Amino acid sequence: MLEKEPKERAGRNRTITLSDSEKTQYRAKLIALSAKAKPEDIIDRTINQNLFDAIDHLPEGFVDLMFVDPPYNLTKTFNGKTFNQMNNQQYTEWLDAWFSRIVRILKPHATVYICGDWRSSHSIFEVASKYLNIINRITWEREKGRGALANWKNASEDIWHCTKSGDYKFYVDRVKVKRKVIAPYRTEEGAPKDWDDHSDGKFRLTHPSNLWTDLTVPFWSMPENTDHPTQKPEKLLAKVILASSDEGDMVFDPFGGVGTTSVVAKKLNRRFVGVEIDETYCCLTEKRLELAERDSSIQGYSEGVFWERNSLHAQSKLSKPKQ
Repeated sequence: MLEKEPKERAGRNRTITLSDSEKTQYRAKLIALSAKAKPEDIIDRTINQNLFDAIDHLPEGFVDLMFVDPPYNLTKTFNGKTFNQMNNQQYTEWLDAWFSRIVRILKPHATVYICGDWRSSHSIFEVASKYLNIINRITWEREKGRGALANWKNASEDIWHCTKSGDYKFYVDRVKVKRKVIAPYRTEEGAPKDWDDHSDGKFRLTHPSNLWTDLTVPFWSMPENTDHPTQKPEKLLAKVILASSDEGDMVFDPFGGVGTTSVVAKKLNRRFVGVEIDETYCCLTEKRLELAERDSSIQGYSEGVFWERNSLHAQSKLSKPKQ
């Protein structure tokens, strides 16, 4: 866990960690809410607070895009704090207890993405459908983890795509995927048909679907990695943010973790607010936000497109200069 003695790490390990002096430095940047806040009070800030304590102090109707990655319905420890598995009804009630209070912060055209797994998806659908329009359910391949001897290995998670109304943003051209061409057909004149030649192969630009197989869960050699046990890939957040918001829009994450939503929002020129109960995770968020000022690249996303997993472009870190 993050508060114990530092782990011994291999020389090539790029996991982001905190020194004692950094914790002091970044702790000073965190805020907590004790009264009704205005949007300008919390823009581009990390709120270090229990969501249930902060929720009623958040401004009305200020969020364009909300990304929600709550604890799934299983027993899991996050830096010494344990979320315990409940029965399905209890978990549904827990979701509703905060979700019913948070929808008021959404703008009329807002989009909401809610993460879950097979245990929690039923509860997410039940609660989300009470307050929002459910547009789709994305399933993404989580190709990390141990196998199972008496069950199928859990290798996927869900993201529910919801909207506040029928008037919402979705930009399909921003989230196309570059995939290797299996059958490189040509026209009668011999020109490539709907594909392009690259130095590392033949690729086709494809429309995004609700099945994502191009993501890599952060691990020790990736510069975005931390010790958070359920950290989402920056590439995943980039897909969500580019598809459903514009530059300058407000992106909100009520279970911020180590700040992937805020970090990617910053890299893509959006405003952001994150709420997270754990102080160490909040400090890691602030460190990652500082690092993003020097390197705004997103692994697997370059040249305006998302590259399929394990392609040369997907593995490279292409830094783009700050404007």
